[in-house]
Amino acid sequence: MLQIRWHGHSCFEVTNNITLVTDPHDGKSIGIPAPNVIGDIILVSHDHYDHNSVKTVEKEGSKIITESRKRKINDIEIKGVESYHDEDMGAKRGSNMIYKFIMSDINFCHLGDLGHVLSSEHVEKIGEVDVLFIPIGGTFTLDETGAWDIIDLIKPRIVIPMHYKIGGLSLPIAGIDNFLEKNKKFKVLPVGNEIEINKDDLPDETEIWTFTL
Repeated sequence: MLQIRWHGHSCFEVTNNITLVTDPHDGKSIGIPAPNVIGDIILVSHDHYDHNSVKTVEKEGSKIITESRKRKINDIEIKGVESYHDEDMGAKRGSNMIYKFIMSDINFCHLGDLGHVLSSEHVEKIGEVDVLFIPIGGTFTLDETGAWDIIDLIKPRIVIPMHYKIGGLSLPIAGIDNFLEKNKKFKVLPVGNEIEINKDDLPDETEIWTFTL
């Protein structure tokens, strides 16, 4: 059994006997509570302050991943797929690392601060995705239109929107409403702050899971 917990923005904790943390922030720099988790594995999609606060969630021996090399840590397979933070091949905001990781036979993909629609080559490199963490807030990343284009390309079982405006967040990005209004066919499941999941529980039809802090 896996547990997924949201720590705001693009920071998630995925835990079985190992705790993996994505894109940690320090809380105060963006106006929301700091992540309350310590990661055995920490994935950092790019070196911006609201995604790279490793010191907030690390301990002695934490494995910090910042690049694309394929690796296996405690039965967790991880690989990065290089992408960009904007639609101009990084000219505006630099590069971005997409992470595909497999825990308890579930295929996760965290898109980081992706700023462009994926090419067929990107989609092929990512491969099968059960759970997709996708930015939707616009300004610095995909907006709701770009996000839905990518969902149609990747066809995940579960979509988890991230990097959107919530109470207290000081960044000038959009909230979740525009994204949800463009949803024409998928069930939306509010799951609170955390949820347990195993491979057998994955839905046959794509679902949108919305988290709260």
